[in-house]
Amino acid sequence: MNYLIIGTGGVGGSIAGFLALAGKEVTCIARGKHLENIRNYGLHLKSDLKGEHYLKVNACTAEEYQGKADVIFVCVKGYSIDSVKEVIERASAPHTLVIPILNVYGTGPRIGRLTPEVTVLDGCIYIVGFVSGEGEITQMGSIFRLVFGARPEQGVSQERIEAIAEDVRNCGIKVDVSDDINRDTFIKWAFISAMACTGAYHDVPMGEVQHEGEVRDTFIGLSRESAEIGHKMGISYPEDPVSYNLKVIDKLDPHSTASMQKDLARGHASEIQGMLFDMIDLGERLGISMPTYQKVAQKFKNK
Repeated sequence: MNYLIIGTGGVGGSIAGFLALAGKEVTCIARGKHLENIRNYGLHLKSDLKGEHYLKVNACTAEEYQGKADVIFVCVKGYSIDSVKEVIERASAPHTLVIPILNVYGTGPRIGRLTPEVTVLDGCIYIVGFVSGEGEITQMGSIFRLVFGARPEQGVSQERIEAIAEDVRNCGIKVDVSDDINRDTFIKWAFISAMACTGAYHDVPMGEVQHEGEVRDTFIGLSRESAEIGHKMGISYPEDPVSYNLKVIDKLDPHSTASMQKDLARGHASEIQGMLFDMIDLGERLGISMPTYQKVAQKFKNK
């Protein structure tokens, strides 16, 4: 099975690194000095789970890629979705499965509408991973969990999805094949939204969320409000969503921060629209009171 990773940032680079370490055929789409360093020196993976490695992987720009992939992981930021249409269409054969791994909600259907001839599943990931230098990816902590699946109307066989899952599991990544990918991507969106908004609002790493106080109260408030949205949408939670979010946050490396928080701090383009304002818009459409989200929005309304 050969893999194409579109977006070799913290998420895509970590997936690529683990695949390459296991001897899988993987190509990374990157650009600029990041791409140049991967080509010249290999993908530099610094992983709490796998150690430090320089990995020779195929790397190119989206325009340069000419092959056909069995599996395409889309790991760009939410604001870059429209830019991946052409490379997905060019890299896909009839058997190709595309798996978006983004923080924002609804990306599988959105990319599917852009590329109607391609089978686009949906997915999400739990990981702390970031670009720590040109050509260098850091995977922090013990959590590396990938969740993906097909929507019922797509008619994709479980065997095809399970074959990919097993191949990726063999690389040391925990993989869950979802029986309700809409539920699971919403749960991830709600978690990362609360995490990113709390960290950015208080300008703190996740260690500050892991003990009682104002910062944790913000995280709990955001989690409660997104949980109300989920209930209104008919999301069937396997466990209490606020308790689940707290359980996940408490397992993170105390020094970790969300990518949105890093991007805001550096003055870069960020996913604040998808993480904060889209959640508020959805809550307002559903008639849900969102005082904690509105508090955070006051700080970032001009960002």
